[in-house]
Amino acid sequence: MSVPYILTDESLTIVINGKAQSIRHDHANWQAALDALNEENYDVIPALLDESKAVEDYFDEKSGVSVRDGAVYLEGDQEPLHGVVVDKILHFMRNGLPFKPLLRFAAKLADNPSRRAINELYAFLEHKAMPLTPDGNFIAYKGVNHNFKDHYSGKFDNSVGQTLSMRRNAVCDDADIGCSHGFHAGSYEYAKGYTHGGGHLMRVEIDPADVVSVPKDCDCQKLRTSKYKVVALHETIETPLDEGIYGDYDEDYDDELTPDWANN
Repeated sequence: MSVPYILTDESLTIVINGKAQSIRHDHANWQAALDALNEENYDVIPALLDESKAVEDYFDEKSGVSVRDGAVYLEGDQEPLHGVVVDKILHFMRNGLPFKPLLRFAAKLADNPSRRAINELYAFLEHKAMPLTPDGNFIAYKGVNHNFKDHYSGKFDNSVGQTLSMRRNAVCDDADIGCSHGFHAGSYEYAKGYTHGGGHLMRVEIDPADVVSVPKDCDCQKLRTSKYKVVALHETIETPLDEGIYGDYDEDYDDELTPDWANN
């Protein structure tokens, strides 16, 4: 038995049991729905179109993730995950990526002692092109001089492999102040503007718990942190990173890096 549907590059509208349902191409189950349609496996399509159900099915029973009233929650939390994190979940789902880096990121974010810094970081991450590492950190960018020293003081070495850190209380936590104390990193679009004069664009790894503030100037495209590690030279300056997982994902150490509440 065939079912009526309209398929475009942007959306799919299908009528099942007399009810029209639609999804866009960025839906987590877009490809799965198309496959079911091509295989005439119509019975599974309603569940595929339900994004809340798709999110629940993506995580395993031990993950501590649940969906209530269309919002995603972590075990023990009274507030749902922010839309930025949900967007990352949907991106991981669409691309068949493992979910545990997301859980580690959420756990590290919760370890940040400043609720304000957490909320500011969400605004920063909306600028995209900042993938997660397997252990839940995120990759941002930093423009440096030709000798890999920072632009402001010319003292800090940003060569690959260097880890820079300072006391958290030495970092300015006022988002209304644009330039102040602390280590800076930025979005791809922001940081590549600091590669003039033979400078370099570096990839830096940041623990969400170490972020102190996101200044409001420059459209929240830079942050201040107490610590970061320089992991690579971004040689293709005109091309940002993908949003997924940065680096190799090793299932063998998977559980060791996952928060305890996700392994119980």
